[in-house]
Amino acid sequence: MITTKRAIVASLLFSTFLFSQEGTIKASKFGKGIFNIVGADSTWSMKFAARMQFLSNSSWEASNNKLINPTQDFLVRRARLKFDGFAYSPKLKYKFELGLSNRDVSGGSQYTGNTPRYIFDAVVMWNFYGNFALWVGQTKLPGNIERVISSGNLQLVDRSLLNSYFNIDRDMGVQLRHHFVLGDEFTIREKIAISQGEGRNITTGNLGGHQYTARIELLPFGEFEKAGDYLGGDIYREPKPKLMLASTYDFNNNAVRTRSNSGTYMINDIGFYKTNIKTLFADAMFKYKGFSFMGEYALRDASNPFAKNSDGTLTGAIVDEGRAYNLQSGYLFKSNYEVAARYTNIKFDKDVTAKGFEKQVTLGLSKYVVGHKLKIQTDVSYLSSEIGNDEVMWRLQFDLHF
Repeated sequence: MITTKRAIVASLLFSTFLFSQEGTIKASKFGKGIFNIVGADSTWSMKFAARMQFLSNSSWEASNNKLINPTQDFLVRRARLKFDGFAYSPKLKYKFELGLSNRDVSGGSQYTGNTPRYIFDAVVMWNFYGNFALWVGQTKLPGNIERVISSGNLQLVDRSLLNSYFNIDRDMGVQLRHHFVLGDEFTIREKIAISQGEGRNITTGNLGGHQYTARIELLPFGEFEKAGDYLGGDIYREPKPKLMLASTYDFNNNAVRTRSNSGTYMINDIGFYKTNIKTLFADAMFKYKGFSFMGEYALRDASNPFAKNSDGTLTGAIVDEGRAYNLQSGYLFKSNYEVAARYTNIKFDKDVTAKGFEKQVTLGLSKYVVGHKLKIQTDVSYLSSEIGNDEVMWRLQFDLHF
């Protein structure tokens, strides 16, 4: 498997080098990609970049005011190769991203051809008319803001529990995106998607129905500096207040997995149990002179959350119904140190899931050497759970993005 992986990567890089000989190669500044290639006739371009995250994770159970049962691990949390550019015309862009760490490629099953899930993004984006763009391929759905922010651009070491339980992640399908401006700066962005509904890298075809997603974003004070609404923290220290208010509605028709397009498959005696799953997100992002605030709300329910066999008996699989909110804020000092805090509250439908609530408080510190491209982050979290033991977690992570 390792040999195959190395062969794929070597082939991609070698092919890129060969095809570039009639074009122009430009070495990039740090954080802008390893190199940029532009065809000799300017009809195509390719930027190649690599990024890595190294994580140390320690945790303890909290019982009777004592920390017990310590665990500790070191991980290559993420290791990615990214390619993007345009083909034929600047209006036809593409993005291709591969994951190489064990965490990146995990989750392979019979539904992915019993192979690792290397591909994260493989999408073409066509600006076919005015402010309209058509996306085709596999990429992130227009879900909650925290999920769509790249894992390399997060304000804390990793995303919240809200995102872990309720996000709608990546899928294969088509998306239509549009934006317009009212007055001088009030910007409105609309995004709709129709996707397969079973997640990324699926090879078995459509098992249930399709997934339908719609998102609207309101930016009353205009767009953020360098798309800063999709970056953790106020890296660019917005000189004027900037705000985004947004909402997403997702409907997965005849879903076959417990978390819409993720989670376990609801297998029964005749194939798969199918139910309609609805997910609603509302989120906000505010930034001004180093201060940032992000708020999220998520709600998920299903037509019938209990998976059943053809005779009505329960299979044991249950849709993760519930709701959650996540509040996160930070301040970036001029020394490029940032302090941040997060509070997450998860409330599952106890009558359905028997899980109850989870609450987590996280305090973090980051040092941005070159923005999000070279940084060190650490955070400590306290998790309290209705049905499990409380937990303390400390994490330290180093990010390097060429």
